Amino acid sequence: MIEIRNVNKTFGTYQALADISLDVHAGEFFSLLGPSGCGKTTLLRSIAGFEHPTSGSIAIDGRDVTGVPPNLRPVNMVFQNYAIFPHLDVFDNVAYGLKKLRLGADEEKRRVNAALEQVRLGPLGRRKAHELSGGQRQRVALARALVLRPKVLLLDEPLSALDKKLREEMQVELRQLQQAVGITFVLVTHDQYEALALSDRIAVMFGGRIAQIATPKEIYQRPLTRAVATFLGGVNCLAAEIVADEPAHLTVASGAFGRLRLAKPDGFRTPAGPATIGLRPERLRILWPGEDSPHALTATVVSRVYYGEVTHLEVTAAGVPGALTLIEKNGLGADDLPVGADIRLGYDPGAMVLLSDEPRPA
Repeated sequence: MIEIRNVNKTFGTYQALADISLDVHAGEFFSLLGPSGCGKTTLLRSIAGFEHPTSGSIAIDGRDVTGVPPNLRPVNMVFQNYAIFPHLDVFDNVAYGLKKLRLGADEEKRRVNAALEQVRLGPLGRRKAHELSGGQRQRVALARALVLRPKVLLLDEPLSALDKKLREEMQVELRQLQQAVGITFVLVTHDQYEALALSDRIAVMFGGRIAQIATPKEIYQRPLTRAVATFLGGVNCLAAEIVADEPAHLTVASGAFGRLRLAKPDGFRTPAGPATIGLRPERLRILWPGEDSPHALTATVVSRVYYGEVTHLEVTAAGVPGALTLIEKNGLGADDLPVGADIRLGYDPGAMVLLSDEPRPA
């Protein structure tokens, strides 16, 4: 549905996008994820036509739209501030974009009511804009975009103004809506959990470049670089030494973790010598009395933070520089472990991933 090829965008001497190439499939929920200033909104605005690439091309549904104005592209956009017209009620806000189509009053009413039903605002058509909650305003913005039946819906951090509980509820609704209407959604977000929860695929961006494109599970469990791993949640970065190189595996030595034979990521570029291993905190677990593991080490608790259903622990272990973090579900006793307690930890070498230190394009 969207083909982006070698897109660069500069503002004076500042390069906001650097040689971006990616495809977004028809009917896909695709997210652009990254920290502030990484170029994700510039890329979204380039797809919409509000920015034009300095070089490169953008095609939508097989048509080159590079340089085509926004109103002539088969896309619509939901902005971060929703841009609801305060002097119009819900119905007229949604109907606004249909006026230029001259559909006739009956068809216009039918399409607006259908769009309001899609976002569960059917009974609120005549409610004034200032009488809406944050979640209702977000739904109005979605209905106003969907009523024009775009081939692509672009969303610029549409949930960022909502509180945590409402944001989580709207994430579920947004995903259900996308699956119901079946059109391509492209979301910009800096919220890692939002991208993981909503997306079919995610592009992680840093400094105007794409570091990795993958499914949520792959990008979380098999990040290519240290930057992607740390941006997508907590990770223990372990120093290691490459001691044997095979076509599909590398054998590394990592202090208390010993010698490990790990899968070599495609295109892994770290030469023989120092390397970095990533291990998510939830893939370390406490071995309680009576439990054993073929892969274990002894550690000491140095800090503990209780989060209700889980406890976050920091521990130190001989042969491991710095502290390790782990997340343990409560109920077995992690929430009662005192600082200074000696524990045994089990780990799965299959959950460890080799990380390149350099960002690299997908």
